Amino acid sequence: MNAPARYELFVLEDGEKPVEVTEDSKIPNAATIKIVKQDHTLGNMLRAQLLSMPQVRFAGYKVPHPLQPYFLVKVQTDGSITPQAAVEAACNKLIATVEVVAQKFKREFTYKDTAGEGAQANEDPYGGTGPAWAGRDYDYDL
Repeated sequence: MNAPARYELFVLEDGEKPVEVTEDSKIPNAATIKIVKQDHTLGNMLRAQLLSMPQVRFAGYKVPHPLQPYFLVKVQTDGSITPQAAVEAACNKLIATVEVVAQKFKREFTYKDTAGEGAQANEDPYGGTGPAWAGRDYDYDL
C-alpha cells in the first residue's frame, strides 16, 4: 500500500547521486555519509570494515526509515586520513573480500560437480567411509 515499487529501492533516478558527504562542523575529522539505494546489508558490512581500520575512531550507521532506501554512515578518524578516504578504503577492502568469497564459492561448486560423478547416493557428504546414517535413526547410548 504505502511501500514504493521494488525497482525504486535499487535503481538510481536520473541525476540522483549515489553518495553524499556532509562534513561535521562540531566534531573534528568526522563526516556523515548518505549512501542511496542501499540497506542494512551494505551498511553493516561497511561499519564493520571501518571499525577494523586503526585510523577510524568511530563508525556507525542507521537507516532512518524502512521505506526510504538509504542509510547514513557516521565516521570519525584520528586525523591521519579523511573520513571520505576511510570509507573509500573500506569499500575497496570489502570488494576484495567479496571477490575472494565468490571465488571460493565457485571453487566449491566445481569440486561438487567433479566429486559427484560416480559417487553413491548414500555416501557421507562430509568424508566418512561408510553410509551417512547406515539405516539408523538417531542412535543414542543411554
